[in-house]
Amino acid sequence: MLANVKKIWGTAHIRKSIIVTLLLILVYKLLASIPVPGVNTALLDLYIQQFQSNQQLAFFGALMGGGLEQYSIILMGLSPYINATIVIQLLGVVIPSLESLKKEGEQGQKKLNNYGRYLTVPLAFAQSYGMILLLNTLFNIQIIDTSNFMGAVLPAMITITAGTMILLWLGDLITESGIGNGTSIVIFAGILANVPQYFVNYISQGLYIPLIALVALTILVIYIIVRFTEGHRRIPLVYTRTGRDERSYFPIRINQAGMVPMIFAASLVTFPSIIGQVLVQRAGGQAREIGEFLVSHFSMNNPSWWFIGVYFLLIIGFSYFYVAITFNTDDVAENIQKRGGYIPGIRPGKETSEYLAKVSNRLNLFGGVFLAIIAVFPYIVTNLNNQFGFFPAPNGGMIDLVIPGASLIIAVAVILEIIRRIDTDLKSFNYRKFY
Repeated sequence: MLANVKKIWGTAHIRKSIIVTLLLILVYKLLASIPVPGVNTALLDLYIQQFQSNQQLAFFGALMGGGLEQYSIILMGLSPYINATIVIQLLGVVIPSLESLKKEGEQGQKKLNNYGRYLTVPLAFAQSYGMILLLNTLFNIQIIDTSNFMGAVLPAMITITAGTMILLWLGDLITESGIGNGTSIVIFAGILANVPQYFVNYISQGLYIPLIALVALTILVIYIIVRFTEGHRRIPLVYTRTGRDERSYFPIRINQAGMVPMIFAASLVTFPSIIGQVLVQRAGGQAREIGEFLVSHFSMNNPSWWFIGVYFLLIIGFSYFYVAITFNTDDVAENIQKRGGYIPGIRPGKETSEYLAKVSNRLNLFGGVFLAIIAVFPYIVTNLNNQFGFFPAPNGGMIDLVIPGASLIIAVAVILEIIRRIDTDLKSFNYRKFY
């Protein structure tokens, strides 16, 4: 272990990449501490206290990049860019010109990435206004004076939009000069930022036994996720070239959709609770009763079986939906055929496409169910603990892993990507050194 660390640190360009990544993460953390202009500083501490007790927003804050808690200039994090990227992928299904760009290799992908960046600006601008209104309503405080649009709201919207683009730029710098994918690293940094507070919550209340049990469980879940993330089905291929057969394989991962279904599902399943909180505070009569129902049944703080069941099914549904968009079996079958390949026992063309779709759907069922189990696990434990009282939770809240299930999938994926990147760089360095 120490020998590997020494080898990594002793390789100049890897050491430089690690230092650059850490410095850019430090810049990101500094940005996360700068409040949005126009914020009522007298109410900021109250906002932070209320935010930390709201599981829905704390969860989104981590996934968005960690700027939501401090009402910082990177309030929206990278969520507008993620949404823009997803929209571009969805539009590729109905717009032939976008679909054709996917087939143009690196140049086509670069154009699609640029379109995603262009779309990020209006999305960030619109989302910033919605988030300002939502946070004011949700916490029932005017942290930004919405009655003063030109003097307070508009400057805040422009600043938040600029913050998202700066964060995207930092991500690009990490991708180019650092270690791993910059966007993933930024989200990863936001996730890790909540870990110290997790330990503080348990230790400050003397909950040492639950803490040790949850740390051990987190390590076990990380191991399972690593094995699952790396798992894939190898489809055998035969290529006929110059009178002889060459054997290869086409890998299809069990977890084809990655963490995207969890983000989609979390956005939808927590939305009723947020709407319910608004109705409870602002409405009366039947609307208030609907709000109370939504809050009681779709709250992360006190998850019901309604919440757990809907969340579970949404993740599986979005897994199929996302893979159907991103994994085009017709294109794969066509590419295999063009290169003179075939699957033994399967005819090239349509039969190959249908076979790949069948295998993909079966694997996707396992992948979707696994993601759903990881995501709902903390809520099931919290629900059972609320009923039977196995052991106390901090402030009577949710029992969770050190890193929540959805965030843990992202964290593991980022770490594996960094390890692969370092391993590739080491092999490349040794190859150049040898020659």
